[in-house]
Amino acid sequence: MVRQATPELKQFMDKKLRLELNANRVVIGILRGFDAFMNVSLEDARDITVEDKPAKLGRTVVRGTSIVAVEALEQIEH
Repeated sequence: MVRQATPELKQFMDKKLRLELNANRVVIGILRGFDAFMNVSLEDARDITVEDKPAKLGRTVVRGTSIVAVEALEQIEH
């Protein structure tokens, strides 16, 4: 049985993130939680795929299989 590693996202907790998703979608929000599959819970999330028309999503969950890249929009303490 293969043990799956937990994503190293603790340093991003309560920080504003930019997530690039498949299908060229972009979501920003504050990271409130995550699990071993890299599913993430965001608060105050917005879909900024169309920059001149951001869609407010509020609190949302993004499946880890959809995430292509994660970028911190705030300084991270190491």
